[in-house]
Amino acid sequence: MDVYNVHERLLPVPECEAGALIDGLASDGDRLWPRRSWHPMAFDRPLSVGAVGGHGPVRYRVAAYVPATWVRFTFSGPRGFHGFHEFAALPAAGTYAAGTHADGDHSVLRHTLAMAARGPARLTWPLFWRPLHDACLEDGLDRAELACTGTVARPARWSPYVRALRALAR
Repeated sequence: MDVYNVHERLLPVPECEAGALIDGLASDGDRLWPRRSWHPMAFDRPLSVGAVGGHGPVRYRVAAYVPATWVRFTFSGPRGFHGFHEFAALPAAGTYAAGTHADGDHSVLRHTLAMAARGPARLTWPLFWRPLHDACLEDGLDRAELACTGTVARPARWSPYVRALRALAR
């Protein structure tokens, strides 16, 4: 099963400011990862190519990193996850998908997950991991919006299914 999953948020800041959120991942000053509600992102060293870690049972290695711009992580777990996930700070020019006009003072913070789900992941991704992943990423983008604006216009809400999965995981 091929999986391609994208979450993004238009932010009213230049891309270098959105990129600074990426640079802070897994640090004491992390303003992007929703570590209060989800397993914290942690690595064996500061964010850099070759750093190994993950969040909870999801394990990965930093495969590529361009400061203030982009980071890519390649999966090493759970079993059956073959691919990557990444954060990118991108320019927002013209009309954003939601119909909001963007200019040079705006950027898009995007998270992309691309993987081949094999073996048990063919079942666990759609039933377990995807709903949790989607909720976690939206919480993270809320944190990014809060860091850039001081508020969140439309906060993410966990579905009853996500709440039930989290209760079962405890």
